[in-house]
This record gives sequence, structure tokens and C-alpha cells, in this order.
Amino acid sequence: MFRNKEGNVAVGKIIAFVIVFILIVSAALSSFVVIPAGHTGVTVTFGKVSDQVLQEGIHFKIPFAQEIVQIDNRIVKLEVSTEAFSKDLQTVSTVLAVNYRIAKNMSYSIYKEVGAAFEEVLVTPAVNEALKAVVAKYTASDLVASRSEVSVQLDNELNEKLNTRGIYVEDLNIIDWDFSPEYIAAVEAKQVAEQTLIKTRTEQEQQIVIAEAEAEKQIIAAEAEAKSALITAEAEAERIKIEAEAQAEANRILAESVTPELIDYETVVNWDGKLPSVVLGENGAAPLVGVNLPE
Repeated sequence: MFRNKEGNVAVGKIIAFVIVFILIVSAALSSFVVIPAGHTGVTVTFGKVSDQVLQEGIHFKIPFAQEIVQIDNRIVKLEVSTEAFSKDLQTVSTVLAVNYRIAKNMSYSIYKEVGAAFEEVLVTPAVNEALKAVVAKYTASDLVASRSEVSVQLDNELNEKLNTRGIYVEDLNIIDWDFSPEYIAAVEAKQVAEQTLIKTRTEQEQQIVIAEAEAEKQIIAAEAEAKSALITAEAEAERIKIEAEAQAEANRILAESVTPELIDYETVVNWDGKLPSVVLGENGAAPLVGVNLPE
């Protein structure tokens, strides 16, 4: 019996030693924490948040008294599906992709104020609010045409709201715009009407061009005909002038060649042997009476 009691005592001591050893090892292990790359550690001592942020690496903490909360400071992608109203009161369903990060020096402040659920508490509501504020400045058609401009405004709006909290938006993309079926039908009808109008205007412009070309053709033809007639008239006038000058020259030559002797000769050659019955005198015409020439 005595030996059994001693054996039991020894076994109890060994068990106690093992338990103490395990507790010591656990305490020792829990006295250190490793902060991975891209993260920071927020120290919480009996519920109180310290403003000292632990950077990457191994750090000591008080076992059972301190807790180290790790905050991811890498760029995080968040997709938000939400709705807003445009300037012309159209419902706009939007899917936004927001890339944001937590500033390392502000990790403790974010955790202290909102806890680990800062994305649901701060980021998502800010995205919804910024989208509603920006979309209300544009009509539905302008939103489609000004997509990149709207993205920039949303980015600026979000940074204004979140930077003071230590949250920075690195990039923002509008993945999709979606409008009500009624609006889409109205847009399609408008596009069809515009295309019809463009087609009608194009046809009218083509007809005008054809008419102008035909009128220009007629003008050119008329000008060519008039020019041809003018050339013909000028040629005819030149011909008549040349003929007149030739006739005048012939008359002049003929006139110069006529002499009194030639006149007398022509008179004699062409006389039919009869005397004139009337002669011209100073007092006018007088008949010749009783004049007989010898045979």
C-alpha cells in the first residue's frame, strides 16, 4: 500500500509537471504574434485599443491580456450593385467595381470606431451615396456618353468621403449601366426616328446635288451654245466684212479704171443707132422734134 501511494504521488507530479509545461509553452507561444506582409496589427489590451500599429514581422504581446487584430492593408476589390435616379428621373441600375485600401497608420482608428466590419459600415454606404449624388447630375443618355467622366467624379466623391477615415480608393470602374425597359424602348424608337430622318435628309441632299448638277450641266451647255453662236456670228461678220472690203476694193479699182474715153467708147459700142427723143437742158426736159439725120 505504501509503495502504491508513492507511485501515485509520482505520477501526479509528472502530470502536474506536464500541465505546467504545456501552460508555460502555450503562454510562451501566445506571447508572440506574426504580422504577415500587407497587414498591420492593432493591439487590444483588456478591450482597450492602442494607437500603436504593429507593422509586418514578429511582435511580443502579453499572454491572455492582449489581443492582436490583423488589418489587411492590401488593395481590396469590392463590387457594389445599386440603383440611383438620373437627372431626368430614370432608374439606373449600376454595378461598380471599387479597389480600395486601408492606410496603415489609420488601422487602429478604423478598428476602434467601426470594428472589423468597416467595409459594410463605411465603404459600401459611401459608394451608394456617391453614386446617387453623381448620377443625379446627368440625364440617362448623358450617363452613357460620359461614362469615363462619371467614373472620375465617383472616384473623387468617394475619396472625399473616405480619406478622413483612412480609406483610399485606388481605382473605380463602372462595370454596367442598366435602364428600365420603357426607357430602352424609348431610346430605340428615338434611334430609329433619327436614322429615318438622316436617311430622308441624305436622299434629299442627293436629289439636290443631282438637280444642281443637272442645272450646272444645262448652264454649261447653254454657255457653250451661246459661245458657239457668238463664234459663228463673229465668223459670219468677218466673212461679210472681208467680202465687203473685197467688193469695195473691186469698185475702187473699177472706178479708177473708168476714163472719159472709155465712157465714150462704151457709149458708141452700145448705141443702138437711135437718137434720144428727150434731151436735158437748162430748163428741164425738152423733146426733139423734126430732126432727121442723114442715112
